[in-house]
Amino acid sequence: MSVYPNSPLAPDDGPPPLGRNQILKALLGGLAIVLAVAVTTATAGLLQIKGVADDIGGLPGLDTVIGEGDGAQKDQGVDRAEAGDPRTFLLLGSDRRYSDLKKNNKNLRRSLPARSDTMMLVRVDPDEDVITVLSIPRDLKVTIPGHGTSKLNDAYSIGGPALTLETLRDVLGIEINHVLNVNFGGFRKLVTTVGCVYADIDRRYYHSNVGVPPSQQYAEIDIDPGYQRLCGQKALDYVRFRHADNDLVRGARQQDFLRAMKDQVGTSGLAGDRDKLLEIFKESVQADGQLKSVAGLESVLKLALFSAGKPVKQVPFPGSFAEEGGVSYVTSDDAAIERTVRRFEDPPSLQPAKKQSSSSSSTGASSSAKKKPKRKKAAKIDYSLLRNVRREGEDLVANTVASGKVTFPLYFPTRITNSGRFTTNQPNDPNPRVYTLRDRAGKKHQAYRIVMLQNQLEGQYVGVQGTTWRTPPLLKRPTSTRVVNGRRLLLFRDGERLRFVAWRTKRAVYWVSNSLTTNLSNDQMLGIAATLGRFGEGGK
Repeated sequence: MSVYPNSPLAPDDGPPPLGRNQILKALLGGLAIVLAVAVTTATAGLLQIKGVADDIGGLPGLDTVIGEGDGAQKDQGVDRAEAGDPRTFLLLGSDRRYSDLKKNNKNLRRSLPARSDTMMLVRVDPDEDVITVLSIPRDLKVTIPGHGTSKLNDAYSIGGPALTLETLRDVLGIEINHVLNVNFGGFRKLVTTVGCVYADIDRRYYHSNVGVPPSQQYAEIDIDPGYQRLCGQKALDYVRFRHADNDLVRGARQQDFLRAMKDQVGTSGLAGDRDKLLEIFKESVQADGQLKSVAGLESVLKLALFSAGKPVKQVPFPGSFAEEGGVSYVTSDDAAIERTVRRFEDPPSLQPAKKQSSSSSSTGASSSAKKKPKRKKAAKIDYSLLRNVRREGEDLVANTVASGKVTFPLYFPTRITNSGRFTTNQPNDPNPRVYTLRDRAGKKHQAYRIVMLQNQLEGQYVGVQGTTWRTPPLLKRPTSTRVVNGRRLLLFRDGERLRFVAWRTKRAVYWVSNSLTTNLSNDQMLGIAATLGRFGEGGK
């Protein structure tokens, strides 16, 4: 039953059936498209931006209620941002067909109810060294203005982007400067146009409707674990997957894919596809009133251009799960939301503070003089956070090594978390999974993935990856390095937590992947990576 008055909506607590036109998570493409278009202009400089804006000619535009906030009308529109100011984008995914909207038939619009099960905020600030991303859970318990208490995704179904904007602004106490509504067709095209995206897949994602009653059918998916290249439909399947997942894990998966996409968008690879990107942009994205003008779009493209090289930082949403009146919600308190918004708007810098030497300040030495970087001291790890599984790990990989499928050294975990375990080795889901990984030039590389389950109910899976492709895009920009057990580890942070810890040899590269929601502590990640054992070398 409906949990707020005068609502036409039915409860939506479980994964929606395939027949209900389940909403995509294609909103990830919104910012990526903006950045991609901006990056394609980088080689020609700022003078090209106006040409790009002219080519787009303003976006189709959302309903006119999403305009520029002004005076009494502020609550009905986006908040104005001056040139050079930071901007916050609300990215929405919708299953509504824009070709129908362009017919300007109000009756037809009303007969095509749209749903958006994910909302994402992206903040681009020229004064910050990161782009921050905050996924808002679709099942978040909120008060929808004029409609009472319900899930956040109901705001979109009732009042579209306008009511979603108003609801989010009330819940978060935040200014939102732009709204982008993206459909799944554009997402598929975008991923293909940028040359597909290499993503680190944490586990096996599989569901088939063969032999399943219609009432239990969901979106089909078949993606194996391990680092791999995802194109078009498979990429869409991955980011929109929600069967047996929760809101927080889905949001983390989307943000992880967005980071990978953004990091792999390169100037040389996109320059020749500018026209195609512009066409995707115009066909697949709707925007607020400010972006309907060439001048407004030009301003955003300039901001995107100057921010194109910045890393994307995930800000986790502080949610917990609760059931009220038979309805499952994500809940959060005002204080936790306020702290999260502060981290979103004012993230800690990724750059270490620079110390000015006394010699340079007294002698006037050039601050640009090159200095040898200091070698990181060996780190001490608290191994009590991990348990010894060397024998179990050897047994897991023994048959794989004996088969000869992996001809480079196979390293496996000798220590894992106290609550972790290796997933079961099954015919259709082997652990380790051994496969061929192709780079962008088509060259084949051997690869394997070991999957560890941390918490199945929370969707937490940890992985160990090995491959003879020593320079995958994932390892292009390490945050820092650390020496542990004589190994020089490459560290990749997602906020305060380590997302990946990698280690190179002459023949291959290996890394440990934290869960999508980065549940493992930094000591646990470093400890697992530092104690990876080579099969056949023995040890304690």
